[in-house]
Order: sequence, then structure tokens, then C-alpha cells
Amino acid sequence: MNQSQYPSSLLQKAVTEISRLPGIGSKTALRLALHMLRQDVVEIDALADSIKDLRHNVGYCKVCHNISDTDICDICANISRDKATVCVVENVRDVMAIEGTLQYRGVYHVLGGVISPMDGIGPADLQIDSLVERVKQGDIGEVILALSPTMEGDTTNFYIYRKLQDTGVTVTVIARGVAQNDELQYTDEVTLGRALAGRVPFKS
Repeated sequence: MNQSQYPSSLLQKAVTEISRLPGIGSKTALRLALHMLRQDVVEIDALADSIKDLRHNVGYCKVCHNISDTDICDICANISRDKATVCVVENVRDVMAIEGTLQYRGVYHVLGGVISPMDGIGPADLQIDSLVERVKQGDIGEVILALSPTMEGDTTNFYIYRKLQDTGVTVTVIARGVAQNDELQYTDEVTLGRALAGRVPFKS
């Protein structure tokens, strides 16, 4: 819709801001904005407040870099989790996917991405050094590489393996039950659970 066709400058502003969200075009943004206009003011205020709280108050765990409301996330703080087993994942959505399998009782390390020279992402842009430091503390027995089986994921796996090679820690990789080039977060829970359970030693 042309900007001059909007009956309200406030509506136009709302549509512009909503359409900045990934996967949302101007038509979808307009539909959402009009839907919000029909809702109770209290509901929209609650939505706005939750978004503000998300951006201003949610942080990252100082240990594993998972999203957390506190300095240490619930998983790292849970005394029943196996702190000697660390599952390395690309992002928070992968943590959620693995937790959904209900089959993993270790802890995590969120890299914040994978090595991708084409996108200008190198090892220094990821939480790899902090992983190495965690391992060097000596409390970790196994590091599971659970990155998506893409070229970038495999490159990152190999880089991490080389960095940990002399630490004495066991480095494993999830079984290839996950199809090549599939992102971990979109893998069904049964397949992902089997891939974790069937993990094998990493071989360079």
C-alpha cells in the first residue's frame, strides 16, 4: 500500500515497524496492526510491555551463553544436570530443540553462530574461546558437537576439535540421523534424540 493511502499516520508508523520483523511483509504487517486495533487496550499494553521487558531485561548466561533472565541460566544452575557433559550448539533455538527430546541431561554451550567466511563470521566472532576455557578448568569429560550438518557446521566442528585436541577431553559428534544441510532446530524430536544417543567420536 502506498503511504498516502493510509488513513492514519499512526497506523502507517505501526505497519512500518512491524514489517521490519523477519518474514513479515507490508500486507501482513497491516493485517496485524488492524488486528491490534480491534483488541482490548489492556491486551495490547501487555504485548508492548512483554516486548520491552524482553529487550531490556533478558540477557545471556555467563557460563553457557544461553538466553537467561539471570546471570546463570536455569539449566546451568540445576544441580541434577550432568555438568561434565557439554553439548555445543549454534543458537538458543537448538537448545530448545534438544531440550524438547527429553533425552539429554547434560549442559550446553551456545556458540552464537557458525564459522562462515562468506558472511564475515570467523572464530573470534563466536563463543569458542570461552568453550576452550571451560574445558581447561578440568571439570568437563565430554564435549558433544551438535551443530547442523552443513558445510559451515562441519567447518566449525573441525575448528573446535583442533582447539580441544590437546586438552584430553572426549569430543563426540551427533550421529548423522540429521539429514545433510538440515538445520538442527527443524529436525523432529525423535530423530534428534536418536542422533544424540548415537553420537560417535569425532574424527578429523
